[in-house]
Amino acid sequence: MFACLFQSQMLLNQLREITGIQDLQVLQSALNVCLKSWAAVTIRLWSLLSYCFYSRALEVSAEENAARMKRKRCEGSGETCSPADWIRQEDCPVGIRNVGNTCWFSAVIQSLFHLPVFRRLVLNYCLSERVLEKCKSHSEKRNIAFMQELRCLFALMVGSNRRFVDPSAAVELLRDAFRTSEAQQDVSEFTHKLLDWLEDAFQLAANGNNPEDKQNNPMVQLFYGTFVAERLHEGKIVSNIEQFGQYPLQVNGFNNLDECLEGAMVEGEIESLHSDQTMSSGQERWFSKLPPVLTFELSRFEFNQSLGRPEKIHKKLEFPQVIYMDSRYLHKNVDQTHGRRGDVKRLKDQLTVLQQKLEGQTEPDDAGSSDGSGCPQTATQKTPIHKPFTQCRPPMEVPLQPAPHSVNEEELYFVRSCLQRWRAEVENTVNELKASIDKVSQALEGMYSDNSLCQVSYRLHAVLVHEGQASAGHYWAYIYDHANKRWLKYNDVMVTESTWEELVRDSYGGMTNASAYCLMYISDKLPYLIAEDTDDETGQALKGMDSLPSILRRYVREDNRWFQQELREWEEQFCQAQCEEVHTEKPIPEEPQNPEQEPNPEPAQEQTNEVSGEPPTDSTPAFHEEYSRLYELSQEETTPQQDPRLQHVLVYLFQNQAPNRVIERTLLEQFGDRNLSFDDRAVSIMREARSKIRLIKPEDMDMDEYLQWHDDYSMFKTVFAYLLTGLEQYQNGKIREALNYLAHAHQDNSVLLRKGERKGVDQSLIALYRRKCLKELNENAATLFKSPDANDVAEALTIMNECIIPCMHLMVRDSVSQEDLDVIELIRSCWCSYLGQDMDDSLQEKLSEFLPRVLDCSAEMVVLKEPPKVRKSPHDLCSRLTAVMESIHLTSVVTVK
Repeated sequence: MFACLFQSQMLLNQLREITGIQDLQVLQSALNVCLKSWAAVTIRLWSLLSYCFYSRALEVSAEENAARMKRKRCEGSGETCSPADWIRQEDCPVGIRNVGNTCWFSAVIQSLFHLPVFRRLVLNYCLSERVLEKCKSHSEKRNIAFMQELRCLFALMVGSNRRFVDPSAAVELLRDAFRTSEAQQDVSEFTHKLLDWLEDAFQLAANGNNPEDKQNNPMVQLFYGTFVAERLHEGKIVSNIEQFGQYPLQVNGFNNLDECLEGAMVEGEIESLHSDQTMSSGQERWFSKLPPVLTFELSRFEFNQSLGRPEKIHKKLEFPQVIYMDSRYLHKNVDQTHGRRGDVKRLKDQLTVLQQKLEGQTEPDDAGSSDGSGCPQTATQKTPIHKPFTQCRPPMEVPLQPAPHSVNEEELYFVRSCLQRWRAEVENTVNELKASIDKVSQALEGMYSDNSLCQVSYRLHAVLVHEGQASAGHYWAYIYDHANKRWLKYNDVMVTESTWEELVRDSYGGMTNASAYCLMYISDKLPYLIAEDTDDETGQALKGMDSLPSILRRYVREDNRWFQQELREWEEQFCQAQCEEVHTEKPIPEEPQNPEQEPNPEPAQEQTNEVSGEPPTDSTPAFHEEYSRLYELSQEETTPQQDPRLQHVLVYLFQNQAPNRVIERTLLEQFGDRNLSFDDRAVSIMREARSKIRLIKPEDMDMDEYLQWHDDYSMFKTVFAYLLTGLEQYQNGKIREALNYLAHAHQDNSVLLRKGERKGVDQSLIALYRRKCLKELNENAATLFKSPDANDVAEALTIMNECIIPCMHLMVRDSVSQEDLDVIELIRSCWCSYLGQDMDDSLQEKLSEFLPRVLDCSAEMVVLKEPPKVRKSPHDLCSRLTAVMESIHLTSVVTVK
């Protein structure tokens, strides 16, 4: 009794804190009226918290999501990464962050989200308070909580200003359903679990009174179909109807999707078009009802009993963009399909006989002739085989065989005539056999392709791909953009436009460690599956935020507001750090000024952003001369051996169209430098420059802007120094050091180029030699890894962990080029190929430790080793640039002393 009173008091305190109602009597009365037992109290409280205060929870969730995104991004990208790099581009789909071996989550969620009919179901999911009160089990509460998190995630994917969103809240709920949160999950396993949860959650909304009646469940209507299983028992056909969701298909023994389907549907005596395999079990399956969304699981994994571990099947399997399900798989076409299967069997038997006859006609001993060179040749040989070391060489001395002593002309003529006639007859027979084979093959190919059996078409919507082995790998998805008629590749945070050719290369298998093992097709006859939302009154298409329910719209707007605040905070912190760095420099002591030598102050002139070759009208001759000289220098053409920007900061400012006020102050600061006061005239110019600087009022000069321009130029020189040092190290064979410098150069240069194309260095040169270093280092590491020497293996791991993997992660995070992607895929293929090789257990363990980081470049913090200090004086950089570029073009190493 005391425990119940204590729990009741705790409940009242919680309600008072959440609702804001301070009167305990009001809360107690409400509980006494509505609730009969402590169990009812718990259910009622959960209902109130999850429904009545859902709006408030969404607002809090937006703030937490923004903080989580900020924290995760800093962890994954380093503190120097600007949030501006993660702004969503216009009309570009949103990616999903990998929060630790969750690329499978991203692949499945993206394929479902980009199915408009499913997206609408999730976004508009709603339960009445009456239904919520009846949710008593843990699974029901968990499923509803997951649906609410999925709604929030989908809403962000619709209207977020972020380039990618964080799925941590939804993933945390899913992790409990699996044995471990660290191991990568099988996509099919995850999809089954996801569909089960969604089905149960939608069942509550569809029909809360009868959980067994699933006719109105939208998940069942969308993803589930039925098939009829028939077998012969005691001379009678016994059949039963079964439901299916994702239909499993075997890969081994088949060449394409049609063969897989026929092998799965008919477990009797069945022969594929291009295979001699037969199976027998006496049972047939026929689809009786096809779902609007038809999903096939390709069984790419099997357990190796001898090795005691799962293995991946890399066999090539082709699948089309459009498949016709009525051609041989529907129950309503049983009789027609049976007849055609009989025709197929007869045609295949006929084809076998023709092929055997053809092989008999083309045997080498059938007929022989001479090609005129003294070498025997088969009369009907298809393609002559060229053997340069054995063919047509001088005859060897062999023992004499019995032969005619003499042959006259009449006998030779008779023999030649016979041979020519026999050869012509054989060639005619071969051609007739080939024509017959082609005719039969065409008849086989067209057996199921006539219009009467091509009415139920399904179009490929998504392909889930796995790269790697059964124990480790990476997942991504290819999804068809129905609105823009294009394929897109969804690889965690990266969403890029793709092609059918790229999809085929990554999905068919057989050549690399990447292959598809989940195919999602949608019905061509149901346009509502891919139709966008429309306004009920106007009929206009609703896009972006307009398609969201009001409560989710507020949630997304709040998250976007937090994101904008995050951008502003970062900019303020960056500018403050730069200012503090500048102000910490030791100031030059001012010399006493003589008032008589100071010119009379003149009214400040209006500043403009137009840069010309004319200096300010009140400039002294020295100012005028230097201004004009540097402006003319900025107009010179940049060459591989010379960049005028390295010679002076004003050239950099001129070429980047800096404001006049920044250029003029920079010139004055140059003449005001005490180190240049080497004679009386220089001292006079220095004092005049300093007096003009003191006349610049705070409102006339934005010092943050001025310092930012000089910081950009300092970074520009640093980038050039890193580039030149990297090229010099590369030419001297120091590949690891070179890659470190080039990686830093590329990273800093990307920041500059986002501000203006003339603010940085040519990115292609940096990227080219970065790729060269990566390939050479990877080849070296791969060789060392297979060495029997433990020190060599340790060196290989150091190269991968400290050099190659961090660089790959940075490349994937940035706007990576196709050439960079090719190098990344080359590295991944190289290490994936080791999985199938025999090696020591210790090596296998080391490989499994770092291989996931090679395959998945988005789940960890990127840390580049800081390179040693570099020389970046303008004169030094100019001379080194000339020497390095001449060395590159002359393909010889030039040393700069």
